[in-house]
Amino acid sequence: MTEVHKETPVIALLGQPNSGKSTLFNGLTGLRQHVGNWPGKTVEQREGYFTKDGTRYTVVDLPGTYSLSANSDEEIITRDYIASGQADAVCILADASQLERSLFMLADFAGIKTPAFLLLNMIDVAKDQGKSIDVKQLEKRLGIPVLPFSATDVKRYDTFYQVLDNVLKRKPTLNTVRLEEKYQEIEGFSEIYGCLSGESIDDYTPLWLTAKLIEGDVPVGIKVQELLGDTGWSSVNTVLKKIKNGALLTGECKFGWIDSVLEGAVKGKKVSPSLSKFDRAATSKRWGKPLAVVIILLGLVAAFIPAAPFMIVGGMISSLSPILNTALSGIGVPSFIVGLICDVGVNAIYFAISMIGFVFGITLVFGLIEEVGYMARISYVFDNTMAKLGLQGKSIMPFLVSFGCTIGGAAGTRVIDNWGQRILTIALAWAVPCAATWAIVPMISSVFFGLWAPVVIVAIFAVALLHMWITSKIFGRHLVKDSERTGMIMELPPYHKPKWGSLLRYVFGRTKDILFRALKVILLISLVFWLLSYSSDGNVSNSIIYKVGTFIEPVTRFFGMGWQTFLAFISSAISKEAALGVLSSLYAGTGSIFASTVGAAGQAANLGDILVANIAPAEALAFIFAVTFNIPCIVALASTYQETHSAKWTFRIALYYMCMALVLSFVVYHIGTLIF
Repeated sequence: MTEVHKETPVIALLGQPNSGKSTLFNGLTGLRQHVGNWPGKTVEQREGYFTKDGTRYTVVDLPGTYSLSANSDEEIITRDYIASGQADAVCILADASQLERSLFMLADFAGIKTPAFLLLNMIDVAKDQGKSIDVKQLEKRLGIPVLPFSATDVKRYDTFYQVLDNVLKRKPTLNTVRLEEKYQEIEGFSEIYGCLSGESIDDYTPLWLTAKLIEGDVPVGIKVQELLGDTGWSSVNTVLKKIKNGALLTGECKFGWIDSVLEGAVKGKKVSPSLSKFDRAATSKRWGKPLAVVIILLGLVAAFIPAAPFMIVGGMISSLSPILNTALSGIGVPSFIVGLICDVGVNAIYFAISMIGFVFGITLVFGLIEEVGYMARISYVFDNTMAKLGLQGKSIMPFLVSFGCTIGGAAGTRVIDNWGQRILTIALAWAVPCAATWAIVPMISSVFFGLWAPVVIVAIFAVALLHMWITSKIFGRHLVKDSERTGMIMELPPYHKPKWGSLLRYVFGRTKDILFRALKVILLISLVFWLLSYSSDGNVSNSIIYKVGTFIEPVTRFFGMGWQTFLAFISSAISKEAALGVLSSLYAGTGSIFASTVGAAGQAANLGDILVANIAPAEALAFIFAVTFNIPCIVALASTYQETHSAKWTFRIALYYMCMALVLSFVVYHIGTLIF
């Protein structure tokens, strides 16, 4: 197989959520893919390529939607891309185990002239249900190739390549004769269709345009008005005003067409719609949510098992730092270069690998939960609750995972289909105090407030909930339209065995991407922080960060923090654990400021006594809240960028959290001065 050449055919993947579209995309492209946003839209764009027999093929994974109506940006982008002619062929995916419902996308596609073929995915699940599908009969009725397939089995992709090659040569289009006969039963359809006869817009045929006009599709109406002019549009509009419930009428026609296509072509026992005992509990109003929370928390714990090897490797890399330091110093390398290599380079790699292990574990465990079909149940039971924040049910998983690690919470948003809701979920997940926060907050609280420490913890939870609500109001109006703030109508896919090969390829690919992005961020920030804290004699008072800190103390005091606690607050944006290390470095002289930020420095044995002697209770309380609600850590920052594909939104969220942390510090400090 060689790299390519003259022509690069473009293949667009079209399908409903849970149709296996992303699995096919990953199976075809592997790691040869990139993710961004559609120009001017907050909708994810995934594009990759594969090479077969000397030809390079571009694959575009279109947003997963239930139809091609104008209900969302995803649907408009999807249909306009297809009709624009940019794709040489469209692969329409349908769930072979639920053909009656999953073929609605095919029915909505009918009337678009782009060459296409139908891929009956999850054919193995259909066979397990005792179903048999007459592919030849379907091909005869549809006029396009039909391929029984299992996207998780990459060893059998040869049939896909053969069908694709055939489609690119023959350019077959969907046979719409039967569907047109169904549409003719709608009163007024013939008149509108007659007005559009011989007219088309891009690859939209008069049949497709007429159906969308009857459904009340506003963007299509605007296009048709421009096409026909005022006189022609007036005639069409007069007929449209007489049609009531147009979307319902065309929907009945589409389902009637689907029934006629499948009649006699699908045989075997029908799967009973009744739920199993587990599914009754998983989807019940009473037990569904507690069961989902328990499973997610168990998954959170289980994620530490595959994460352990990464942490061990990270520890081994960290242990090389003093050895390398001694070796470089022994051959006369300047201390500045030694510090740059050992402190910045080695420690940054250690920090990234240690923390990325949890991303690997979370992606694996929750990828498995989605793979077997349970994630759809979680979405179902939590959808109404999350809709109040402008989110969908899947958002509950990142929130709960963030109690363990915000990095995993951000990575867990990958299961959310809507890009705007994904960003909003991440923005809210940052307000959830992670495990690293609980490693330092109880200690500082108990040192300063003794038996009253639990009250501080309760206050943090209360503020976290308020923070999430405020954040949803601030960011939600920009990210999630009002039309997307309603409950979901969704299918619950059948449970099925996971395909480990496909899952592991996806997990390793995701982890690799996040690791490299995290390394770039960590190296950059570590370098800046190291340069600011560096002094040739090792005396912190000679560093730039010390001089800046003491200079801006009048400003930091406004927020209730002295320059020492303020620097510790800034360092907590690199890692929460850094806060105590930096305080120990500044007050007790244990290690350098920079080493403290990457966990490479110890703490004074009597740090508690030292802090109490130097920090007032009101300042300590302000510091606790500032650190808790600051940027979680720089790896979480990198993970956020990886999931949002937007430097702008990542920066907005980071700046917002740092500002909110300072506002909270100001408020809490002044409340504290009234109490203490």
